[in-house]
Amino acid sequence: MDTVAGLQLFIRVVETGSFSKASADLGITQPTATKHVAALEARLGARLFHRSTRGVTPTEVGAAYYDKCKAIARQLEDADSLAALMQSRVQGTLRISTSVAFGRRVMTPLVLRFMRQHPGLQIDLSFEDRYVNLVEQGVDLAIRMGRLADSSLGARYLGVNPWVLVASADYLQRRGTPASPEDLGAHDALIYSSVQGDERWQFSGADGHSLSVPVKGPLRSNNLSALLAAVRGGLGLAALPWYVAHDSVRDGVLQPLLRQWTLPAQEIHAVFSSPRLVPTKVSGFVDFLLPHFGGDWWAGTATSQAASS
Repeated sequence: MDTVAGLQLFIRVVETGSFSKASADLGITQPTATKHVAALEARLGARLFHRSTRGVTPTEVGAAYYDKCKAIARQLEDADSLAALMQSRVQGTLRISTSVAFGRRVMTPLVLRFMRQHPGLQIDLSFEDRYVNLVEQGVDLAIRMGRLADSSLGARYLGVNPWVLVASADYLQRRGTPASPEDLGAHDALIYSSVQGDERWQFSGADGHSLSVPVKGPLRSNNLSALLAAVRGGLGLAALPWYVAHDSVRDGVLQPLLRQWTLPAQEIHAVFSSPRLVPTKVSGFVDFLLPHFGGDWWAGTATSQAASS
């Protein structure tokens, strides 16, 4: 019997004056209760109960020990109540990890909105383009792109992250507008090395036909802001997430290309350390995020400030 269960048994024996009643209350056998109290007395080197045919009563040592055990039991109840209360409220510190571009352009305004709704919550928001181990780094929730590998982590599907091929009007005037994916070999490609690292762009047609097109160009980068600046500057064509390109397309700085073809979209997931006993601060934030990733979500969360940075 563990320490807490033994403490509860001792308290019930004192309060009921009976081993049989205490064992029945706790769902154990009377011999188990008697054996445990005898072992407790042996460990303490003191008799805790006077035993008679009428029942059991605490000795002087037993009464003093009961007072201490009762105080400990109350503290344990308070601790349980506090843990349950914290689990049921959106409060404490929520540690979120996301990629740099997505975090700055999409997650930051959403996090600030969530904080305004929950003023008692503290947020630790970190931007990392590398893989983050949630358990080792104490992260409550990560936003990840692409299909998830099977793991013991909990996850909620949020939506999709679509991509678009874009170029500036200046570039298209100088180099012409591609009419099909096969034309891209004659153009300067600005390559996002974190996704298109093999320098091949994948396209799907409306009829389900797929093409894998080799590309080359003057710039490769793992930073979407650098590629956005380069394509806005007329240095080539770029495949960008819509949330990165949207404001520049809206403002007429960039033009979408090959609209009859689509680039692969990425799944967006909220990932947390375990699918069981998810804290309310985590589940509450995920529930808050879900409505924001339907339809053309990138048109509502992209910021003009980010597009010009």
